[in-house]
Amino acid sequence: MKDLEKAAVYLSKSDPALAKIIKSAGLADISPHSNYYWSLVDSIISQQLSVKVARTIELRFQDLFQDALPPPEAILEKSIEELRAVGLSNSKANYIKDLAQHIVDGRIDFSTFTGLSNEEIINELTDIKGIGEWTAQMFLIFCMGRLDVLAHGDYGIRKGVQKLYNLAAMPTPTQVIEIAKENNWHPYESVACWYVWNSLDNKPAVNS
Repeated sequence: MKDLEKAAVYLSKSDPALAKIIKSAGLADISPHSNYYWSLVDSIISQQLSVKVARTIELRFQDLFQDALPPPEAILEKSIEELRAVGLSNSKANYIKDLAQHIVDGRIDFSTFTGLSNEEIINELTDIKGIGEWTAQMFLIFCMGRLDVLAHGDYGIRKGVQKLYNLAAMPTPTQVIEIAKENNWHPYESVACWYVWNSLDNKPAVNS
């Protein structure tokens, strides 16, 4: 809470455009948790689906494992056909099994993440099939509570920045990086992103 208060004060002083949003929105709602594994499974399930459809498939997925959140080993015991039977696409079934395999093999060790940089974590996560930079950035912000992550490629951020700074066209990801630097968002880029999302009432749905 104190870090979010510091971030709000800092960004209000650094960026007059954000200051207006901060005044109306209050403190950012970024609540980290430690359920990293299931958040990634859920992120894969939810890709390109509505919240309602994703939730239905998630419940069917849990039913496949006796209404439980399965350990990676249990996922590896299931065939692609069994995973597809709950509504997963062939690709997503393979992605979830690849995540499980990374954990079982020790290629991903969540206990080490606290000591890794944002870039190191992104590199580890994007080695898993089906997890791209955006998913890794959302993981850093909403699962780990890292406060200095710029989701520069996110559509909502780009649209929000266009509106916030009265730009004629939607900025490219590179332009978002430049605008963040010009307006001194560092070291609270995640929090700045939260306020930009809030300005559009478009905060991403991130699973906990």
